[in-house]
Amino acid sequence: MQSLTLAQIRASFVNTSRREATQATPPQDLSTVEWDSLELFGWSDPRSPQRAYVIIPTQHAKAKDGVVGIMLRAVPAPPRQAMCALCEDITQVSDVKMFSAKMAGSAGRNGDTLGTMIHADFSCSTHARRFPSRLEGQDDPQAFIAARTDRLREHAERFALRVLGV
Repeated sequence: MQSLTLAQIRASFVNTSRREATQATPPQDLSTVEWDSLELFGWSDPRSPQRAYVIIPTQHAKAKDGVVGIMLRAVPAPPRQAMCALCEDITQVSDVKMFSAKMAGSAGRNGDTLGTMIHADFSCSTHARRFPSRLEGQDDPQAFIAARTDRLREHAERFALRVLGV
């Protein structure tokens, strides 16, 4: 993933008002982010724990600077195990939450939303890069990791495009 500035992140949001984008609590110090090891960049708003943001790279024409920013809302639900829809990791299933995203454009203004299950800490890139178990791909671990990161990119981009209404 390419490195981004706070201004690029705020400009990338497709399902927020300008005011919501400027009021978004910035993530950690962006200079410390290891962008090369990420397929997506997400964080929870420390001032509002039910609000989160995810930045997803895509080459779609509607993407600003090659990324789509999406504001998410955590759906209140009792904790239960579930598989993340983006990285599809089957070993880390306890910290997965249902998030909803307001659709972009007129659909979002009409109240349409899209929901998906994502790791609460947006650690999907780490999970996609974990060493495979014996059953998963011990013969060629690098090919296994490459396939998982490719699938994560595809799933994340598909989610971003669905929010865009494409």
